[in-house]
Amino acid sequence: MIKFFYNIGIYLVMPLVGVASLFSRKTKLFYKGRVGLVRKIEEAFKGETSDVIWFHCSSVGEFEQSRPLIEWFKGNSPESKILLTFFSPSGYELRKNYPLADWVFYLPIDTPTNARRVVSAVKPKKLIFTKYDLWKNYINKSSKRGCELYLISAIFRPYQSFFKWWGGFFRSMLRKFNFIFVQDEESKRMLETIGIKENVVVSGDTRFDRVEKIASESKEFPAIAEFSKENFTIVAGSSWLPDDELIAEVMKNFSKVKLIVAPHEIHKERIDKVVEVYSSYGVVKYSDIKDDAERESISENPHPLFEGKRVLVIDCIGILSSLYRYADFAYIGGGFGVGIHNTLEAAVYGVPLAFGPNYKKFKEAIDLIDCNGATCVTTPSELYQVVDNCVKDKELRDFRASNCRKYVEKNLGATEKIVSRITNKNE
Repeated sequence: MIKFFYNIGIYLVMPLVGVASLFSRKTKLFYKGRVGLVRKIEEAFKGETSDVIWFHCSSVGEFEQSRPLIEWFKGNSPESKILLTFFSPSGYELRKNYPLADWVFYLPIDTPTNARRVVSAVKPKKLIFTKYDLWKNYINKSSKRGCELYLISAIFRPYQSFFKWWGGFFRSMLRKFNFIFVQDEESKRMLETIGIKENVVVSGDTRFDRVEKIASESKEFPAIAEFSKENFTIVAGSSWLPDDELIAEVMKNFSKVKLIVAPHEIHKERIDKVVEVYSSYGVVKYSDIKDDAERESISENPHPLFEGKRVLVIDCIGILSSLYRYADFAYIGGGFGVGIHNTLEAAVYGVPLAFGPNYKKFKEAIDLIDCNGATCVTTPSELYQVVDNCVKDKELRDFRASNCRKYVEKNLGATEKIVSRITNKNE
């Protein structure tokens, strides 16, 4: 019965999205990206004879979890080709030109017909889902063709459909996988309660390996180093308006603290609003100093645009992960909205963190709080107290920073554990 309603619901998705696309840019991208998509995939794979390793990600975060494995396959299995699919426009639009993938597409809606045609065209040797974005018809059709199925960096909790009395339809998907790689022991125990045991491996989260590599290859920005030098510097990553308003209120209490803020969205209206929120502290935009920011060495003389400025607004994408190296303290945005963004990109540098209250879906955020590396804040006074403690007490700041770094180091190695299983290296 659930299967019947699932397929009916799936067939209704595109007409409903088509209507909604008239009112939402993101929904319009979702809809337009799937018009004629199955035919495009069939054309792209016509005559293809290589082994295809298919990675499916919901969005950007899941892509970052898949990325270490994609890089491994490209470096160690050059005869294979990589198909990368996304459910969300956020992921596809950002990574549609990802150079290590041979093909990048949206995932066509999971109707039985679409799944049959796509799987028949692609003929994947391995299909790797990331974390949670599972689709019944694609899983069934791939399994019937003898494709190896893997789920990586998965995390399971009691409230999920798999563990409900009516969740047999969803449990049947999990039983199709050759291996399920979970982030923690709790997830393994949850799967054991529904009879899934032999093919479950506690491997951890591949994002730790990813952020470690990013940090090791991070770019230096001498002008930004100049902006922050000899000043306690906060880096606010992926901020939204509520985050900016909170930080701006706290900045009133510190005359020498500097702020580097990288908004989650960088369209003109958003950047203009960020500049407005912080205007009383003196603002300079990265685009105004970009040529100098990317020079090879730091200038002996202060940049003229830095005079009297305490806030640097990053109005471009792609450099945030390198900017945490200049932080004495980091604030991660999103906690007053749908959820916080990437905490590990900052933690890998050994930086104490704070973020808003919507963090409980993120294991790493909970762990960072538990190890005294991060703090949840809900009001300006709470954020002020955390920042003030770090400004005044270097020993405390170093203690929290060290805890963040140790946490990342302790969780490295997931990629190797996964590769050893899915390539049979352990046999």
